[in-house]
Amino acid sequence: MNKVVKNYLYNASYQIMLIVLPIITTPYVSRVLGANNVGTYSYTNSITQYFILFGCIGLNLYGQREIAYYQNDKNKRSVTFFDLVSLRVLTLTISLSIFCLTVMTHSRYSSIFMIQTLDIIASMFDISWFFQGMEDFKKTVLRNFLVRILCVSLIFAFVKTSDDLLLYVLCYSGTLLLGNMSLWLYLPKYVNKSDIKKVNIKRHIKPALTLFLPQIAISIYTLLDKTMIGLISNNNSEVAYYEQSQLIIKTVMTVITSMGTAMMPRVANLFIENKGEEIKMYMRASVKFVLMTSIPFMFGIMAIAQDFVPWFFGRGYEKVVPNMMIIAPIIIFIGMSNVTGTQYLLPLGRQKEFTISVIGGSVLNFLLNIILIYWFASIGAAIATVIAECMVLMIQFYFLRNDFDLRYITKQLLKYFFFGLVMFAVTYSISCLLSSSIINTFIEIMIGAVIYFILLYVSKDEAIELLKKKLLLFLRKQ
Repeated sequence: MNKVVKNYLYNASYQIMLIVLPIITTPYVSRVLGANNVGTYSYTNSITQYFILFGCIGLNLYGQREIAYYQNDKNKRSVTFFDLVSLRVLTLTISLSIFCLTVMTHSRYSSIFMIQTLDIIASMFDISWFFQGMEDFKKTVLRNFLVRILCVSLIFAFVKTSDDLLLYVLCYSGTLLLGNMSLWLYLPKYVNKSDIKKVNIKRHIKPALTLFLPQIAISIYTLLDKTMIGLISNNNSEVAYYEQSQLIIKTVMTVITSMGTAMMPRVANLFIENKGEEIKMYMRASVKFVLMTSIPFMFGIMAIAQDFVPWFFGRGYEKVVPNMMIIAPIIIFIGMSNVTGTQYLLPLGRQKEFTISVIGGSVLNFLLNIILIYWFASIGAAIATVIAECMVLMIQFYFLRNDFDLRYITKQLLKYFFFGLVMFAVTYSISCLLSSSIINTFIEIMIGAVIYFILLYVSKDEAIELLKKKLLLFLRKQ
C-alpha cells in the first residue's frame, strides 16, 4: 500500500500543479488570443489526436499492463519493451504519413497542422507507459513538471497578440516532444540491450487491439465533441466555450483519476500473484476516496461558476458558466468508472466488458451530439457528455454487480452527496451576494471546504478518523 500511496502522491502533486498553471495561463491566453483562436487550436488539436490515437493502437494501456506483469523479470520486460517500441514507431509512422497527405495539405489550417506533426512524432518517443508499468512515477512526474513550466514560460515570452496562434501551438508541441525524448535518458537502468533481429511485434498486435477498441470509443466523447461542435455549429467560439469549461472540470478531475494511474499496475501485479483479497481491499479504498473527493468538487464548481468565469476568462466567455455547471457531474461518473474500469476490469484482463461499456457510452454520445449540438451548440455537447459518462458507469456496475459491494457504494454515495449538497447551498447563496473577483472566489472556496470538512468530522468519517490517528501519532513522536 505504501508504494501505491507514494505513487499517488507523486501523481497528485503533479495534478495540483496542473490546476495552478491553467489558473496562471488561461486568463492570459483567453484574452490575448480570443475565443475564436482558442477554439481553432482546440478544433485542430482534436483532429491531430485522432491520428495519435490510431497510431498508438491501444499500446499505452497495453504496454503499461504488460510491463507491470514483468516488474520482477528484467529480461522479459526488456524483450517486451523493445517489441512494443518497435510496433509503436511503425504504426505511428503510418499514421503520420496519412496525416501529412490528408489534413496537413488539404486544410485551411495547414500551417497549424504542420506544427502539430510534432505531437505525432512526440508520441513515437513517449515511453511514460513503461515507467508507469514499473510503478516508477517519480521520473514521469518530474519530466511533466519541467515540461509544463517550460511551456508556460515560452507562452508568456512569445505569445503577445491574437496573431501569435502559431507560436502558441509551437510552444505546446515543441515542449511535448522535448519532454518525451528526455525520458529515454533513464532507460538503461531498467532494460537490457536487445538484438533488433529478435524483435517480435506480431504477438502484441491482437491483444493491443482489444484495448484499442475501447480507446476509440472513449475518444468519441473526449475528442469528437469538439470536432462535432466545430462542424455542426460552424462556430469556433462555441468550441472554445466547451473547451474552457472542460479545462476546469478535467483539471480538477485529474486529481481524482490519478489514483487510477497509480493503482492499475499494482492491481495487475496482484492479479498475476493471485492475491484477490488484497485487490478487494484496494478497490474499497478507491471507491471511498473517489466519492469523498469527487462529490464536493462537483458541487463546488457548480457553486462558484458564475463568479469564477468573468474574472478568470474575461469578457466574451459568459457561455462557459452554464457549460461548467452542466458538465460538472462527469467528475463523479468518470471518477467511479476509473475505479471499476481502469483499476479493476483492465488489470484483470476483462477487456470485453470494459469495451462494451465504453462503446455503449460513445454510441449514445454520438447520437445525442447530432441532435443536441444542432439545437444548443456547446451546451448540447455538455449534456450529451454527462449522459454518456453516466451510461458507461451503469454498464460497468452491471458487469461488476457480483464483484463490488453495491450497498456499500450506495451508502457512501448518499452520505457524501448530502454533505456536498449542504456545502453547495451555502456556497452558492454566498456567491449570489458577492461580486465576481479573485478574492471573493477564494472566500467562497474556503467557506465550502470548511463546511464539508466539518460535516466529515462531525460524522466521524473513516478518513478523518484515520487522519486524526496519524496526526496524534506524529505529535507524540515530537
